[in-house]
Amino acid sequence: MIRRTIQRHPGLLRIERAARMWRLAARNGVRYVIHRIRKVGANDDRARTADEQFAIRSAADVARELGNMKGVMMKVGQMLSFIMEALPEPAQQALASLQADAPPMSPAAAAGVVMAELGAPPDRVFLDWSPDPLAAASVGQVHRAVTRDGRRVAVKVQYPGVDTAIRSDLANAEMLYRMVSATVLKGLDPKALADELRSRMGDELDYRIEAANQRFFAEAFAGHPFVTIPEVDVAHSSRRVLTTEWAPGLGWSDFLAQATPAARQRAGESIWRFAQYAVQHLRAFNGDPHPGNYRFDPDGTVTFLDFGLVKRWSEAEWSALAPTMDAIVVHRDPDALVAAMEASGFLAAGHGLDPQRVYKYVSSPYRPYLADEFTFTRDFVKNTMSKVLDVTGPFSDVIAKLNMPPSFVILDRVVWGVSAILGKLEVHGPFRAMFMEYRHDDAPATVLGRDERDWRRRRGEAERVGTP
Repeated sequence: MIRRTIQRHPGLLRIERAARMWRLAARNGVRYVIHRIRKVGANDDRARTADEQFAIRSAADVARELGNMKGVMMKVGQMLSFIMEALPEPAQQALASLQADAPPMSPAAAAGVVMAELGAPPDRVFLDWSPDPLAAASVGQVHRAVTRDGRRVAVKVQYPGVDTAIRSDLANAEMLYRMVSATVLKGLDPKALADELRSRMGDELDYRIEAANQRFFAEAFAGHPFVTIPEVDVAHSSRRVLTTEWAPGLGWSDFLAQATPAARQRAGESIWRFAQYAVQHLRAFNGDPHPGNYRFDPDGTVTFLDFGLVKRWSEAEWSALAPTMDAIVVHRDPDALVAAMEASGFLAAGHGLDPQRVYKYVSSPYRPYLADEFTFTRDFVKNTMSKVLDVTGPFSDVIAKLNMPPSFVILDRVVWGVSAILGKLEVHGPFRAMFMEYRHDDAPATVLGRDERDWRRRRGEAERVGTP
């Protein structure tokens, strides 16, 4: 467990955590061989049943191992839990436990962190303190509390030793990138990618950075018609403790179980528009869009949580990325796309690829923005991911020559994460026209778009006259 790692030598911890991942891979490798042997001679029904049972057992093993490891590996598992639509439902449910139900640290350990950070045990710092966490995630766990002046708050407490564990994982991540670049993405710059991941994950270890991020987004969306961000309680926050306004609402599973189609539509479009406004207008985004980071009202209103993993794009980075996006969605121009990809580092000069084939492959995740109307579905996410990750398929030559510029890593994660959420909600809309609202300030295409335009106008008028 994470709380026992703080006294271990970093080099030994790195070896131990790498060994756990190799053992996990080996167990599932052996399980796969046995599974294939058992399928020999089976009819179609028995083969399908065997495939499902294999996926379920493997997912449960992965969830158990990564939940105990916390840190980067658990975050990887969280992402897999909601974008891997090809898995059978029970297997997805096993991985989904990583979103909110990972093994917590003990009440005494959590109290020790509060004592070290805030100068007193939690029952003295707060009027009321719940020793059992509401949720346990990759870097810390959340407790319910009431401040001395009667405010209900959520208190996130960092796991002791998780900083050492994450640095060990990121050292192993560079090794993993090197393995991948040697076999599939031969143009990949493993050091640059690992450095970007280190920087973003390193930010998550200092809750003062997360507090600043959350205050930035709360101010940027103040008074917004469908985006709510809890306020930070600075007086009860520190490097390893983050206290924020209590966010009521339903968790992801409960919302899915009872939401009407209209509520699903409102929630999905709100999440999509939050992402677009943040990326296009603020040049910053929370790079961790998984369902555990939202709370939902029954009508689909969304409260946005967790701003630890935030990417901020410089003007130079955005100037390199924007032409690629425009070539795909705005102009739908294969030649312009290849030129932009060469300029931004996605492709090396002299690659010799057919622009039409590059466009067909690269535009796959952006299909919703190439049609006047589109409905996100789980099948869309599953089929698109299968196409993008099929390294031996019809686009293997394109994949082999692609690089991933470090500044695109988090944006790619946002694209997949938001698409997966919208697919589970089955959100429908004029996504091309909606996208153009943010890219070229086109007229609003939906009611929420009009609400946001009116909000932006009110903010602009208030700023011009100097009122708060």
